[in-house]
Amino acid sequence: MLLFALGDQTYGCDIATVREIIPRRAATRLPGAPEFVCGLINLRGTIVTVLDLGRRLDRAAAKEDGSIILAELGTKLVGIAVDDVMDVRPLTEEEIESARADDARGGVVRGMGRLNDERVVILLDVITLARQALL
Repeated sequence: MLLFALGDQTYGCDIATVREIIPRRAATRLPGAPEFVCGLINLRGTIVTVLDLGRRLDRAAAKEDGSIILAELGTKLVGIAVDDVMDVRPLTEEEIESARADDARGGVVRGMGRLNDERVVILLDVITLARQALL
């Protein structure tokens, strides 16, 4: 799992869905886009839609000097703005508690895990998050 922070909460996602991590940069806002869509960036000639994870989860917006996690959705790249990328740690299926339907936030939250230092990690499905934004 790739671990990252948003405010004082730790989140994680499957590292296999992540292509790369880049520093946050200014995005061109899209008129009429939902509030959690930061806009578009040009990444080495590829147009990438960037989502603000904080706004998507009804929390404070991600920091302007944070990071963007790039996830592949078929042939498209989607960026997810977070405050800080922290670490990569293994989590077994036994260490993950599945999310209840009312906690899943439209399928974005997969469940919760607990790290060795007893920190709780909210596990996200970044592919579902990206699909919801691009539809």
